[in-house]
Amino acid sequence: MSNGDLLTVASDAFDLLITTDRHLRHQQNLAQWRLSILMLRTTSWPEIREYGATIIRAAVAMAPGGYRELAW
Repeated sequence: MSNGDLLTVASDAFDLLITTDRHLRHQQNLAQWRLSILMLRTTSWPEIREYGATIIRAAVAMAPGGYRELAW
């Protein structure tokens, strides 16, 4: 599934997409979706788990259609 197809399907079912794809915002016109996108700086599960509370706070604070790169 291409990123465009994924975003289309996800925007119909979800409010937020959490990703580690740093190129997504350059590859897609994100303004066309209502989906909020939270980009994490790593794919390392131990690091993601350590900052879980930070990730949750950022996810809850996202506005519809927003984009944020989360660095801790």
